[in-house]
Amino acid sequence: MILPVQMQSIKTKLKVNNYQKTILAKHAGVARHAYNWGSATCICEYKSNKKRLSAITLHKRLVREVKSENPWYYEVSKCAPRASIKRFREGI
Repeated sequence: MILPVQMQSIKTKLKVNNYQKTILAKHAGVARHAYNWGSATCICEYKSNKKRLSAITLHKRLVREVKSENPWYYEVSKCAPRASIKRFREGI
């Protein structure tokens, strides 16, 4: 006899202090900026050259062009913009 599987959910709430809230917001902001920059760059590149940029190329350009102009990128982990660009490229 096969018994039905019960689905169970667990609700979790993070209790973060003000410093942690600030860090989380900074990471989200950098990721959002990198995603939007990557989107605009890909659209521009495709319109001008009919070429699709890889995630690696986008990340190299981000480091070269954007990070030098925006010092607040260095306040967060390097993984935030990289993962955001990777997710953007996978979504296309």
